[in-house]
Amino acid sequence: MNKLQLPFRYDYVGSFLRPAPLKQAREDYKNKKITQNQLTEIENKEITALITKQKAAGYHVITDGEFRRSYWHLDFMWGFNGIDAIELNHGYFFHDEETTPGSIRLTGKIDGKNHPFVEHFKFVKQFEDENTVAKQTLPAPAQLLAELFREDNAAYTKSIYPNLEDLIQDIVQAYHTVLHDLFTAGCHNVQFDDCTWGMFCDTKYWSARQNSNISLENEAKKYLRINNLVINGNPQSLTLTTHVCRGNYHSTWASSGGYAPIAPFLFANEDAAAFYLEFDDERSGNFEPLQYVPANKKVVLGLITTKSPQLEDKASVIARIHEAEKYIPLDRLYLSPQCGFASCEIGNQLTEAEQWAKLALVKQIAETVW
Repeated sequence: MNKLQLPFRYDYVGSFLRPAPLKQAREDYKNKKITQNQLTEIENKEITALITKQKAAGYHVITDGEFRRSYWHLDFMWGFNGIDAIELNHGYFFHDEETTPGSIRLTGKIDGKNHPFVEHFKFVKQFEDENTVAKQTLPAPAQLLAELFREDNAAYTKSIYPNLEDLIQDIVQAYHTVLHDLFTAGCHNVQFDDCTWGMFCDTKYWSARQNSNISLENEAKKYLRINNLVINGNPQSLTLTTHVCRGNYHSTWASSGGYAPIAPFLFANEDAAAFYLEFDDERSGNFEPLQYVPANKKVVLGLITTKSPQLEDKASVIARIHEAEKYIPLDRLYLSPQCGFASCEIGNQLTEAEQWAKLALVKQIAETVW
């Protein structure tokens, strides 16, 4: 068994820019010009090439770059029994841009049997060696719960689950089924991606959302509870980490604000082994909330942005790492980009060469500091 575990001193969140042949193949499949088997063959080829590049870059973690997905989160949700893919009248409203309108809708009780992501993981698993380990990225359980109550979805969700606790327990069981199947397939490293906490950080967003009717504390505790119910009860050798995101779509963002509102909940009490955190610009606030991270947890500092091709100043990033060291000892700190390079198929506004230059910089800085 490969015993390498997340996180690594130089790491990345998971998604990569989609190559042109892959984008064309997915468009051709959508227009019924190629079959599912032909699309899978092209996906396999491009994922194999990506993993070769990940290894050549000197990284110890390999992923499929989320090349089989349209979205970082929805494709996984669509893979559950009882959930269908739909399109709403509008997308998510990001800063100066609206996303595509994909979403989910319940058609019955949720379960996680025969989830397609298990087979997707097996393809990546075959490329592991003594220096690299496969990571599976998944949207956090809290993210699924939030999507099920997104605008028009709420009525459908309540019609099938009048009792919220029943829904929470079915989500937990569905995730446990998928995680068990992934573990059986040889997966020992899973990263939950979670945008739900970003809305709590954004006081303007939260004020508009709650209309004085929703307590931030109660909502935070609800999301914390469902995440922890899923994280706990898995084999000890399954490492579960989480990435906290403020939105990443075509180089723009959804929410803004430091971690202070969520630190007493998320940092202090979520049972993830490590937190991948965005700290790439002023929207992320300062490092002071890291004081809430317990001594048995690790923090991956997302100090390199994936939203811009401009390379950060090496000395400035090193200085920021040492600034964070005031709150977390250096041996529990790690370095990565703040997010993936393509949370959705559209990708961020940089080239593949610029993407790899960013990762080279992460590695150079980590090797200098540690």
